[in-house]
Amino acid sequence: MAQAQAAGSDQIRPIDSAFMLRVFYAFAALAVLSIAISFGGKWFGRSIAMGGHTDDTTVYEIVIGNDVLAVPANVIRFESARRDGIAERLDLYLHWPDMTGYAAATAADFNRSGEDGRIIFLRFEPRMMSRDMSGRYEPIYSNLIEPAGTPGPAGIKFHRFREKAGYLDEVLAIAERSGAPFVARCLTGPTAETSFAPCERDLQVGEFLSLTYRFPLGLLARWEALDAAVLHKASAFLKTGKSDR
Repeated sequence: MAQAQAAGSDQIRPIDSAFMLRVFYAFAALAVLSIAISFGGKWFGRSIAMGGHTDDTTVYEIVIGNDVLAVPANVIRFESARRDGIAERLDLYLHWPDMTGYAAATAADFNRSGEDGRIIFLRFEPRMMSRDMSGRYEPIYSNLIEPAGTPGPAGIKFHRFREKAGYLDEVLAIAERSGAPFVARCLTGPTAETSFAPCERDLQVGEFLSLTYRFPLGLLARWEALDAAVLHKASAFLKTGKSDR
């Protein structure tokens, strides 16, 4: 019996403490990896669901030439531009009529096109022309369009461009007012039907910036309010200089 007990005791070895430590570290690493995968999955899942949008309202300061703009992240259209610093241009988007950026409550509008759309696209970039679109009407556009116009909403008249003007599948939308007229270019035909915002107009803002904004055709019926709202919002974003109009 004594010999058997001695033989049994020889087969039992104390567990190596270094081995147990390695086992502990392995389980700890697996736990950390599991948490990381879970967190990463949720983050990437939300990112995919947002489709490039963000509801973050952190304000970034972007410098274009001598002008500085302070813009919330959810108004900045592209993720790569949501940062402080110098840029050659800045693309934004706003919800009409509240003129706010992306939010859960308006997500459907930011992902839907059509004539009844509610999204306005803005682009700030260095000014390349001495006059904005309204200022270019008399010296340029008036010589490129057919004189007879087709009546549109809210006093708008649509004028076709002459064949050799170079503006294919576009019309010029004009509305008279005191001073320079309201002028915008709008796509026509199948191209317009598939465009998120087929009408375009530009303004001069800041010290030396051009602001081009694109909008749904349906908003031409409210062109006065639209133009004023865009200019007001641009002025709110600008931290240097003032809009020219």
